Amino acid sequence: MRPALVVLAHGTGDAAGRNTWGRLLVGLRAALPGVEVRLAYAGVARPQLADVLPRTAGPVVVVPAFLAAGFHVRVDVPGQLAAIGREDVTLAEPLGPDPALVDVALARLGEAAWRGQRVVLAAAGSTDPVAQEDLRTAAGIFAERLGTPVPVGYIAGGAPRVADVVAAQDRPVALATWLLAPGAFHRWLADAGAEVVAEPLGEHDGVVDVVVDRYVRCVPAIARGGSDGVP
Repeated sequence: MRPALVVLAHGTGDAAGRNTWGRLLVGLRAALPGVEVRLAYAGVARPQLADVLPRTAGPVVVVPAFLAAGFHVRVDVPGQLAAIGREDVTLAEPLGPDPALVDVALARLGEAAWRGQRVVLAAAGSTDPVAQEDLRTAAGIFAERLGTPVPVGYIAGGAPRVADVVAAQDRPVALATWLLAPGAFHRWLADAGAEVVAEPLGEHDGVVDVVVDRYVRCVPAIARGGSDGVP
């Protein structure tokens, strides 16, 4: 059988955010015909892994839909999986930082009428050093694409905060939004003082492609472990 795919999001009670995840699942089901595709949340909202995995036949690939490998990816989610106790579940690599997602973020900037303003990368933020390094890596890819430094501003966790980074620039700023779905964090960016605020990455085809990539990378390992079929 083909491994099921569980997309693991951060969790949100925001209707627009949940609708975005729903549309992303539609895109993934079209990209992976014959594969069961389900959504779970790491926290805040339901369903969570403990709700979804008991109703999903194995083998299963869980793809963490996170843009940096912080606490959830490295500690919380493995702990949840250990508590569930299934041996037929493979945890994939998170989505970011990935050059393909930087391209998506730049496309969102273009849609927001970006006209060459200085770009600041607006990320949710974290105090986790591994996550912070991932965000610096993403900013470096942006800088390579644009040929100019791209500083990072944090929306919630850690420092520097987005508004402070925007205020420190010497010309108008456009925010490249390093978020997957809309919600409170994205709404807060409206008050950060930037001239342009891009939409989150959302259900863009590029996001679908990266999720599919993380899923497919796990399939050979599942097959070697004794699965009787692969996509």
